Amino acid sequence: MQNNLEQMYRRALDVRAPWLARWDAAMRYTMPTSDADAATLFDATAADAVDNLAASIYSLMTPPESLWLTLIPESDASPDADAATAALRANLNDSNFYTTIHQCYLDLVILGTACLFMSETPIGASSAFSFTAVPMRDIAILPNAVFHTATMPAREVLEKYPTWTPPADIADQIKRDPATPLRLVQSLVGTDFTAWLDVGGDIENNIVARGTFETNPYIIFRWSVLSGEQYGRGPVLRALPDIKTANKVVELVLKNATIAVSGIWQADDDGVINLNNINLTPGAIIPKAVGSSGLTPLSSGADFDVSQIILKDLRERIRHALLADRLGLLSEKEMTATEIMARNSDMMRILGATYGRLLHEFIRPLTDRGLQILSRRGVIAPIVLNSDAELKYIAPIAQMAVSENLI
Repeated sequence: MQNNLEQMYRRALDVRAPWLARWDAAMRYTMPTSDADAATLFDATAADAVDNLAASIYSLMTPPESLWLTLIPESDASPDADAATAALRANLNDSNFYTTIHQCYLDLVILGTACLFMSETPIGASSAFSFTAVPMRDIAILPNAVFHTATMPAREVLEKYPTWTPPADIADQIKRDPATPLRLVQSLVGTDFTAWLDVGGDIENNIVARGTFETNPYIIFRWSVLSGEQYGRGPVLRALPDIKTANKVVELVLKNATIAVSGIWQADDDGVINLNNINLTPGAIIPKAVGSSGLTPLSSGADFDVSQIILKDLRERIRHALLADRLGLLSEKEMTATEIMARNSDMMRILGATYGRLLHEFIRPLTDRGLQILSRRGVIAPIVLNSDAELKYIAPIAQMAVSENLI
């Protein structure tokens, strides 16, 4: 079993490897994390559109402090679905869900894939749920398998897994320095959980913990997926060529603008002008020989009109790819109910496929996991989706889907 787990882990890393460079490029041009990357970013069109799209998805999918899902009992003998809905909503509101999910929406838009880790809090906490947005660089996935790699101080590993007894060599190192960084791999294959230290050698010798999960705490959802691929492709990845080009065009425009403002000068070597002593300030007197043209400006070959035309086209394509021109505010003019319904219909045609995927990969697993945690804690009676109750999604985007059918 452990040999198979090791092979799966290495396979998952190999599948993820080509995506790392794509993710780095997408982050660099939209959400740079280093000063060096930020210094080379000259156009903020994509970054602004990413913020707008993530905020729009946030409001359409999971509006805070709103009732965006409810449970409908399948029969009279079903557990109390209203109580389960109220408990689920209350615990989501009292948790860090609404602050964390926005981070996942940013990953979804930029990288095409996002991971939300939903854990159970200790008894007595304000909410039964705790959420963490896991960076995609730390996640490797295969069908029905998730591998989460994290480097943390040894003391945190011991606190997280108190039953773990470190090997003698690692125990001595931890005793000398409790902050010793350890590379921990947490895997979930089906319902089987295994955590081990990635220090080389056989996994069996480095096991930290084993267990099982009734429901998957790793909620991984994607924007769109090509057949045969594990990771999603988001709007930024599709628009990345235009984003890179627009950034380069703005950089060149700024360089040419510097030349246009400060100018390039040429002078005849007439034996009078001393180029080392020329000071271009108001009122300066520059000597020149008789018959010499003196100091004259050199015209630039840059064409700002052409660059602005190209840049305008690029920015329009970027906004179009990131839905900034289609998910904006309602028109300033007053709209009739029919016009609003038609607009919502257009938005659903744009987001329909993504909405269906998010409903299947995000909303349903989130609800399943939440109900399982609440029932285990005795807050609600055990309730199973599609058996005891039906999930009815009533967020704004779901209402748009309903209104589309009315047109």
